[in-house]
Amino acid sequence: MKKILVTGGAGFIGSHLCGRLLAEGCHVVCMDNFFTGSCDNIRGYMDNPEFELVEHNVQQPFDIDVDEIYNLACPASPIHYQYDAIDTIRTCILGTINGLDLAVAKNAKFLQASTSEVYGDPLVHPQFENYWGNVNPVGIRSCYDEGKRCAETLCMDYHRQCGVKVKIIRIFNTYGPRMLPDDGRVVSNMIVQALKGEPLTVFGNGGQTRSFQYIDDLVEGMLRMMATGDDFTGPVNIGNPSEFTILELAQLVLEISESKSRIVFKELPADDPKRRKPDIGLARRMLQGWEPRVPLRNGLSQTIEFFRSVL
Repeated sequence: MKKILVTGGAGFIGSHLCGRLLAEGCHVVCMDNFFTGSCDNIRGYMDNPEFELVEHNVQQPFDIDVDEIYNLACPASPIHYQYDAIDTIRTCILGTINGLDLAVAKNAKFLQASTSEVYGDPLVHPQFENYWGNVNPVGIRSCYDEGKRCAETLCMDYHRQCGVKVKIIRIFNTYGPRMLPDDGRVVSNMIVQALKGEPLTVFGNGGQTRSFQYIDDLVEGMLRMMATGDDFTGPVNIGNPSEFTILELAQLVLEISESKSRIVFKELPADDPKRRKPDIGLARRMLQGWEPRVPLRNGLSQTIEFFRSVL
């Protein structure tokens, strides 16, 4: 039986990954310091003898016997990673170093959950993995953008210098149940506003685009990436190439939730990307034909029902 460590395992993505790994017959060690993670996300696993919870901050070294490591530990929404920017970049860098050191010690495979934010406000559309990005290194989003870019560098240096079997994925906008109501991401923001009867906030004119991926599709991509041969490191885009404007998203949320809320427009935040769309050709080729299966309307319906129960 594989023993697998998931750092950030009590978070939105991490908890879904833990559940899937348990279903696959793995022994799962969930590590989290609960800055943005929640016990509610993993409560359903606590009675499973193959699930362990370790409360720990990845900025400090850790020693666990594992076969594989999924490194998800880092606040991922602007409102949370900007709350303490220094702590965010420490998590990105020190957490990755400590995870990679463990991978060296245990000869474990290491998957780094990177992000589409490494492309910044892209000058290339759609975004391919060989695009180096257009990132502001001194902006308010830099702690996360540059922290994740540095984490990718660390992965490749440990791979070249120490022989670590690394896997790098770049996650595009992902949504679904267990998102935090106050995490500041566009999908959760709009759903909560719609269900509360509050105006839906659209920044700029709403013409900026995003590509929204349902959580189940992401988790499937992560497992397939970890299963690739040791000679394949990535990075690989994991996202949904269907592109929607923010205004289209707002209108769809209103329709599905049957909300009577109106839409209000506010000033665009600094360094907010104008267009985001992954090219997933590499993922299709290398991850056994992986591609997103859940349409936005279906995924939003399930996410809205989750938030109804939470609110």
